[in-house]
Amino acid sequence: VQLQASGGGAVQAGDSLRLSCAASGRIFLSYVMGWFRQAPGKEREFVAVMRWRDNSTYYKDLVEGRFTISRDNAKNTVYLQMNNLKPEDTAVYYCVADRSFGLRYSYARSYDYWGQGTLVTVSS
Repeated sequence: VQLQASGGGAVQAGDSLRLSCAASGRIFLSYVMGWFRQAPGKEREFVAVMRWRDNSTYYKDLVEGRFTISRDNAKNTVYLQMNNLKPEDTAVYYCVADRSFGLRYSYARSYDYWGQGTLVTVSS
């Protein structure tokens, strides 16, 4: 599976952005797809993921209520709608996927497939 992320950009605090991640190859029901991010000088951190089997979603506490993960089955694409962006959301956002979902879904090492990253910059 190859992942192609897009949609990053530079915005003002309070603005919205939608990231997209298109997956090449077949996505099976057991798969999980989602997003991590890495801010300058910080470790990569979990943002949100979705289980392909039942559309269940999981979010980092600090983004829940502002970010929404969704998918388009026909396009093998997962989206991250980000509203009310804050300067602390500034980071490179990475699309991720794995063949199975587990309790360690918030751990970066749980994902075998990574996209190239797309930069989101939020100014105050």
